[in-house]
Amino acid sequence: MALPVETQLRYWTIAAVVFCLLLWFLGQTLMPFILGGAIAYCLDPVADWLERHGFSRIVATSIITLTAIFMFIIIALAVVPTLVNQAAALVDVMPKIIANIRDFLQAQFPDLFDQSTMQSSLTSLSQLVQDQGAKFLNGIVTSVNSIISVVVLFLIVPVVAFYLLMDWDNMIARVDDLVPRDHAPVVRDLARQIDTTLASFIRGTGTVVSILACYYALALMLAGLNFGIVVGVVAGIISFIPYVGALVGGALAIGLALFQFWGSVEMVDGDTVTYATNWTAIAIVVAIFVVGQVLEGNVLTPNLVGNSVGLHPVWLIFALSVFGSLFGFVGMLVAVPVAAMIGVVTRFFLDQYKSGRLYQGLDHADLPAKSDNTGDDDAA
Repeated sequence: MALPVETQLRYWTIAAVVFCLLLWFLGQTLMPFILGGAIAYCLDPVADWLERHGFSRIVATSIITLTAIFMFIIIALAVVPTLVNQAAALVDVMPKIIANIRDFLQAQFPDLFDQSTMQSSLTSLSQLVQDQGAKFLNGIVTSVNSIISVVVLFLIVPVVAFYLLMDWDNMIARVDDLVPRDHAPVVRDLARQIDTTLASFIRGTGTVVSILACYYALALMLAGLNFGIVVGVVAGIISFIPYVGALVGGALAIGLALFQFWGSVEMVDGDTVTYATNWTAIAIVVAIFVVGQVLEGNVLTPNLVGNSVGLHPVWLIFALSVFGSLFGFVGMLVAVPVAAMIGVVTRFFLDQYKSGRLYQGLDHADLPAKSDNTGDDDAA
């Protein structure tokens, strides 16, 4: 006999509380294992494909691991220093950009700047951007050095990912064997839906983000935009939230393009030199993001992610905010899979609710039959 519903709910509630407590107390300790599990999950289809082509599981896992480590080393040596340098330079130049915007607005709208409050506000803003930007970059470096040590980055995560990837199918089979037999069909169906959602979102969106980051960075660099690489990478990374990457990256890139290519007047050797506005370069920067949006919306996302992921952008932002504030960086790592699970389970319960009597009510066939002598009883 199956356990009563109240008892089952009690057990599942205890499991959820234990999960949250583990994240709360062991967050930083669990991070290399969460990263390793995420990497193994993303690379499992590649290992399965290699197995179907004649490689053993351990050989397929070794090939994938060595290739991933080689690519990571190349990216770390070739790209990361450039990104750090451009990000630091962008923070340093932001006060000058804001000052130029202030001068432009003051020339176009002099009445707006009659009040000293506006001028002091923009001056304070430029100083705040520089100070907080520098603190932010230093905080990132300090956090990375403290959270992800060299040993974790170069040893623990690859080792964990290697062993999880090698034993992934066996682990799935063992977990399936532990599922209560009464609920196994439903749990398997929900697990398949969760896997489809995660596969579509994480693997598909990861590919889209990588393509867009490379496209934006390379295109902006070829367009001659200062800090184009860091702007392109930022725009690509946050593209997993629809339209946000293009809006934020586009606004930042167009602002930098206006600052860089807008006409100016300066003194050179005692002579006044006027530089014309390079409208072509500004238009190229705008066109890069327009093409990126068209490419993402019509080619990349439909083919690599699909339209049935089921993770609404607002729900995704909410999950990232909540888990990030509660559990820090580790919470943000688990926010997407947990949000996907909650979404699938919620849709399951909504379907159950809509097919139940509480939602549909009682039709005439379900109403209790009235006795034929009701009228006689009443008369009596």
